[in-house]
Amino acid sequence: MRSETSRVLITTARAQHHEFANCLHTVAGLLHMEMYDRATEFIAELTRARTTKTRRADHVREPVLSALLVGKSAVAAERGVALHIGASTSLPRRALVPHDLMMVLGNLIDNALDAVAAHPVPDPRVDVDVWAEGDTVVLRVADNGPGVPPGARPHVFTEGWSTKQPHPGRGVGLAQVRRIADQYDGAAALDERAGGGAVFTVRLPRALAPEAVAGR
Repeated sequence: MRSETSRVLITTARAQHHEFANCLHTVAGLLHMEMYDRATEFIAELTRARTTKTRRADHVREPVLSALLVGKSAVAAERGVALHIGASTSLPRRALVPHDLMMVLGNLIDNALDAVAAHPVPDPRVDVDVWAEGDTVVLRVADNGPGVPPGARPHVFTEGWSTKQPHPGRGVGLAQVRRIADQYDGAAALDERAGGGAVFTVRLPRALAPEAVAGR
């Protein structure tokens, strides 16, 4: 468990580092070409985008999930995908087992990024929404990729199943999502996204600490 958590955090940290380095190189290039106004505009654009994402991630009061969202935004940017955190995203600070929520959300986002990256579409995007219903945490991730054929949908949470080329490491993430949902007596569902793509929704009952629910 700890090694998997470390792997996720290291991956997101590396992506943030690369994104930061690319931004610095772009600013340095604009300054070198004496395009000072464009450099100023570029910095302002970055600041606005980062502020919006950070503000919405801050609405997730569980620090592990908030940090994951910021990190996955950098991963998405590295892959040329826009990751949007829903304006209604909101969650009390404490989760009983933050690692479980991190693994579910991280796997759903990775799966969505793979879907849009493997089948390029105009303006690829992934939409993330996280909210609480009482002590139940609901995590929803949608993408505008090719979607999943109806006949294949019953198998997406099966270990080893994948739309990608066969590989020993394939078909693990969504199976893990289902296992965690089962542990909470919750549910993991796949639906078609309006306009094309897929929507994954996971409900985890009793995932929030009692005092967090009482303090909402």
